[in-house]
Amino acid sequence: MKLFKYLPNVITLLNALAGCLSIVFAFEKAYTAAAALIALAAVFDFLDGLAARLFKAYSPLGKELDSLADVISFGLAPAMIVFNYYRDLTPGLLSENTIHILAYSAFILPLFSALRLAKFNIDDRQSRGFIGLPTPANALFWAFGVAAVQEYNLPVLSLAIPILILLFSWLLVSPIPMFSLKFSRFAISDNRLRYFFLSGCIVLVLLIGWQAIALCVVWYILLSLFTKADKHLQ
Repeated sequence: MKLFKYLPNVITLLNALAGCLSIVFAFEKAYTAAAALIALAAVFDFLDGLAARLFKAYSPLGKELDSLADVISFGLAPAMIVFNYYRDLTPGLLSENTIHILAYSAFILPLFSALRLAKFNIDDRQSRGFIGLPTPANALFWAFGVAAVQEYNLPVLSLAIPILILLFSWLLVSPIPMFSLKFSRFAISDNRLRYFFLSGCIVLVLLIGWQAIALCVVWYILLSLFTKADKHLQ
């Protein structure tokens, strides 16, 4: 049916909508809900590509729309979570002026996310893997990381956030190869690294709960570094 050719773009717009709603919840200081919406946006980001492949509905419009949605959901939305987290801190460990400065440092994230997406769009080496940290992984780290800090009431970790912002911004545009979670087939022999990663994530979530999702991103980065993920770009 002709209508199916529009399905990938509809799913991409749902990605953008989830990102917009995440920003709303960030301003409401409902960081767990904001993080869940970013996770939902990541699901839509996976499904739009799957639908495009399934129905052979590729288009230049879809490619551009996907990047614009990702800037909202995986660039601006996590930045607003970090921004509002800082704005919600009471002066004590940090002065009020320091809190304001650190809050605005969050906007480094969408800048480098936009740069990473632009680089991805013109790099034909990233069809099977990634060069640099994918924006959904970066967004999940920040969304669930901040939600966990709030859940466990660990404001002392707010001191590390600016350093992590710089580190993850660099990772977004770094030359480090990272493996993709896209399965062309489900045979174990072809996907050992993917199944190993997913098994580790399941263990972390079972042991810690949803707060472990940020740790799963760290696990993904470490696996990419130590397993020579560049072979997945070939």
